[in-house]
Amino acid sequence: MESKWVKRMRLGLMQLHILHHASMGDIYGSWMMEELREHGYAIGPSHIYPLLKEMEEAFLLQKEDRLENKKIRKYYQMTETGKIVYEQLKHQLLELMNEVLIKGENV
Repeated sequence: MESKWVKRMRLGLMQLHILHHASMGDIYGSWMMEELREHGYAIGPSHIYPLLKEMEEAFLLQKEDRLENKKIRKYYQMTETGKIVYEQLKHQLLELMNEVLIKGENV
């Protein structure tokens, strides 16, 4: 059983992963869910859509409804705020990876 701390940290990693893909282009929920699964995250629709909505409400993502095959699909784009947050987190992640993975091996 995962502790609440592992779940909390994994959620942050998922959000960073979402921002990463949104930095490269438009994303949508079912695609992002499959992408996260490929990287070992156990996530379903009941988790991805509230997460995307939360990121939209935090102004990290912006939603656009598009009609595709007679159905509405919600696409998400990174906002300016999302870009700023993503760049800050990338630098912090690089510093952390250097300390944990590179320097940590020498201890």
